[in-house]
This record gives sequence, structure tokens and C-alpha cells, in this order.
Amino acid sequence: MRTRERGGMGARVAVEPRRFYDGGTLPHDGRPGEPPNPGADPRIVLERHAEEGVETFALERRLAYLDRHVGELLVPADPGFRTDLTSVPALFTWLVPKTGAHLPAALLHDALVAGRGDATSYVSTEGREVDRVMADRIFRDAMADTGTGVVRRWIVWTAVTVATVFVGRRVLWSPAKHWSYRVAAAVTVAVIFYLGYSSTSDLFDRSWVGAVEVPWMADRPFWVELAGGFSGAVVLPLALSLLWGRLRMAGAIAGVLLAVLLHVTVGLAVIAAAYLAAERVARRSAVAGWALAAAVVGGSLVTFALVSLG
Repeated sequence: MRTRERGGMGARVAVEPRRFYDGGTLPHDGRPGEPPNPGADPRIVLERHAEEGVETFALERRLAYLDRHVGELLVPADPGFRTDLTSVPALFTWLVPKTGAHLPAALLHDALVAGRGDATSYVSTEGREVDRVMADRIFRDAMADTGTGVVRRWIVWTAVTVATVFVGRRVLWSPAKHWSYRVAAAVTVAVIFYLGYSSTSDLFDRSWVGAVEVPWMADRPFWVELAGGFSGAVVLPLALSLLWGRLRMAGAIAGVLLAVLLHVTVGLAVIAAAYLAAERVARRSAVAGWALAAAVVGGSLVTFALVSLG
């Protein structure tokens, strides 16, 4: 089955689900493994491991993917390969879940890229070497083949591209080019955080330390300032993305997401930090946990009464 998907942010992708298929098994305990079977659906069989509190998974069967440019790829290449499924920080799993339609592509990408202390784990039957930038592109195409939505796959591709810029190894960029991308990304983040800080100060009519007045908000009615702030969160990152050169699409998407979701992310981070602190207190002492809960409930009752009754 083949369907044509048009216009995904400048791309036209032929969605071909059959590019993923069963990759067979690796040799085990002296027994030969099973060969890939292009006529069979992919089978994702995972074995859970928990080492030092970190949850990872091993693939009991291999995945096979027929890439449009490098040919057949089989993952993993060895039984020691481990994956954390889709590598998404906990704060953003509401946007990109750990599993879903994109899971086969995420497992493929994990095997194609080397982690900080891990080697790659793939076999190219055509003898092709896959660098990290190519792996990111394969990931994006593979997500299309699994039926992942166009917006989500470009967001995920942006995330892995930013990771490649900052921590990626095995890239074909020159050191100067690699550092130019890092500087562009760092400048983008710094400018967005500072303007977000200043815009928030402007929105609530406060003069926070170091904040400047932003002209797209200024002294206007609250809803007008809010609309101006949102427009700035779109327009300014698009301008900053020009610093990223050939990676300007990733720069534009990352910048707009960071600017638009800045306050949401800060709020979620505060909630997550409070939850972790409560867990730590409760784990160390049940009495302290109950005391903390009582303090929160008591404080809430007093505040509710004062606010409601004036």
C-alpha cells in the first residue's frame, strides 16, 4: 500500500509502510539466527531490563528497514543493544509519547546513533556507513512510513537534530561548521529566554531586574499584549533560525516551540520538582510525608477561606 503525502513543511514523502518488516533474529546459544523476511510484518518483542534504577529494553527480534537511499538496515547488530524506546524527557511525553506509531522508527534511530558510552548497533546489507545526520534523516522518513503525523515527526526530527548539534558524534561537518551550529543554537536559546523573561515582565506590568520593554507588547490592554507576545514568539525565532544555515528548518521549529511553550515548560518543571521533593520526603519518613500533606491541605483551607470571605 502506498499513499502520497503532500507538502509537509516543504517535503513530499511517499508513505510506504512495507519498508519496515521482520528482521529475523540474531544467532543465540550456538544456534543460527533467522534471516530477514520482507514479506512479514515487523515484530517488536522487548525484554525489560532495570539496571541501577534505569529502565531499558532489549530487542528479542530484529527490525528491518529499507531506506530510500542506503538500502536495507537491520537492527540491532548484537544482543547487547539496549534502548529506552523514544528518548523523550518526562516533561514532554504529553507532546511526544514514549511509544506509539513512531516506535519502530525510534528503535531504528537508537541503533543507528551512538550514545555517550555506547556504540552503534546496525547492519547495512549494502555496506553503507550511516553518520548521525543521515540517521536523523532516516528517522524522519521512517516515521512517515509508520504513519506518524507530519507535525509530530518534524518536531521529533528537530529534537534529534538539536541533540546532534550539541552532543552528536560521527558527523560529516567540519569542526568549524559544527561549532557554527552550536553557537547559533546557543544564541537562539539565550535570546528566547531573555525576551521571554522581559515579555512576562511586560505582560504583568512589572519591572523585573534586567528586563527590557519589548515594543510588540508595551503598555497596552492585557489581551493585546498577550497577542503581541504570541506573535513575537513566532516571528523572532523564525528570524533567529537564519543563523542556523542549512539547519534553519530545525532552528525555526525549535525556536518557535521553545518560545511558545516556555511558560508551560517552566510550570511543568515546577510541578515535577514539587512532586519529586514530596516523593523524597515521603520515602525518607512517613511521618514527614503526612506532615507535609497536612501542611499543604491546611494552608490551602486557610487561603481559600481568606480569599473567598475577603
